[in-house]
Amino acid sequence: MPVGFFAFLVAIAPPLPEREQRFEQLTGGSADQLFRYRPDGEVYAFDFDPRKIRLDLLEGWDREQEAYGDTGALAYFSGPMYERHVNSSGQEITVPLGDLKLGSQVWRGRNRTAARQRAFVGIRHNGQVDFGFGELTPQRAADYDSFIGGLHSLYNDLEDPPADYRGAYSVSMGQQIRYYLPRIRMVLGLRRDGRLEVLMSRDGLTLEQTKSLARQRGLRAAYLPDHASKSRFIIPGVKGFSDADANWISGGATSFVHVPYMLRLSERAQPLRGDLLASLTPRAGRRNCSNPLQCGQTFGAQLVDRALAGLNRLMEQGVEPIARLIWSPKPSGGGPAAPKGQPLREPPITADPLALRELQENDAASPVEDLLPLAPDLPPPLLLQEGQELPSDPDVDIAAPGLGSGINDASGTGAPSPPPLPPVNAPSRQQPMPPPPVLAPPPP
Repeated sequence: MPVGFFAFLVAIAPPLPEREQRFEQLTGGSADQLFRYRPDGEVYAFDFDPRKIRLDLLEGWDREQEAYGDTGALAYFSGPMYERHVNSSGQEITVPLGDLKLGSQVWRGRNRTAARQRAFVGIRHNGQVDFGFGELTPQRAADYDSFIGGLHSLYNDLEDPPADYRGAYSVSMGQQIRYYLPRIRMVLGLRRDGRLEVLMSRDGLTLEQTKSLARQRGLRAAYLPDHASKSRFIIPGVKGFSDADANWISGGATSFVHVPYMLRLSERAQPLRGDLLASLTPRAGRRNCSNPLQCGQTFGAQLVDRALAGLNRLMEQGVEPIARLIWSPKPSGGGPAAPKGQPLREPPITADPLALRELQENDAASPVEDLLPLAPDLPPPLLLQEGQELPSDPDVDIAAPGLGSGINDASGTGAPSPPPLPPVNAPSRQQPMPPPPVLAPPPP
């Protein structure tokens, strides 16, 4: 019976498309354009030349509308995963789960084990892009202009993962099961022309569907910046962050998930100079099986992969429709009936900051957009001066934080914050200083 059920899952698995079979249909537009927005019926997508595009961080909660109105930016999308910490002063702060380096600014994850066991995307000083594995080391800080860590690898045709790579959803069996449900939306990929592509699917995808979609688009490597509900994809003035994007995971039945920062794309003042294709040499030889044992392991892994794809189809087309008939999200407040094809209800999201959760608990009837915005709460970044080496200890401060790029200030105007006003009873600078006291001459 187990063998028969396994064969049944393999048989009903959806066929995987041929690699790059749709790439020729997706290469419209000039290849030397610095940024191309190309949505279709399946995804919202854009690709860009990393030599001509700069990555910055937009800090702060609930700033999607500001991002949509930012005419100086080309796009915004999800930053990597984050976690909440309480510092020594008792203040709750947000920290990226992996390491971030954007120009001279560096944010380092507190969970160093997670940072080492995840994947990263790095843009070198000549514009070449690496999809690799591990944390931000001093050598990588010197090699890369931009480094986005804490990612999860769907696949990588250019580099095999090291033995210590664990990924984002292999901690517990519960996370692994949820990972195979149709919840994935965001993909960050490397095209075969060396450009970076960011896409957000219009509906939730399973693991195998996401891999198939990335293969269809000709991506040589594909990583996930987040799992599902924190997905952001904004093209200023063109594609905003809609209610459907905010509530897709639950059909509007549960929560809007807030994010503390997003990645911002803008044109570089001085483009990086290099060849994008220099780093796209596939290491295909290392993937070919060289002995019967290795060939058997590869074939077995492919069978298990197909069986999991079949299990996805069985869940989507068999179990979930029956479950919806028995229990489905009910509209609140006498609203319209729930859509027939909406996903099952998700558990409440608890990744939002404590201050925001308290606001929601105090006024549960208020819509999300009416809540007061929260100030950025990321710790200040380290500033790497030219020729300065990143310390191996993430708790060491190498420089006092200076003025950023104008992206992270709360006003969004690009100007530094004004100095604090003096107290009301403080003396004015225009008032003359009192004369110094006259000292008696010393005794002879």
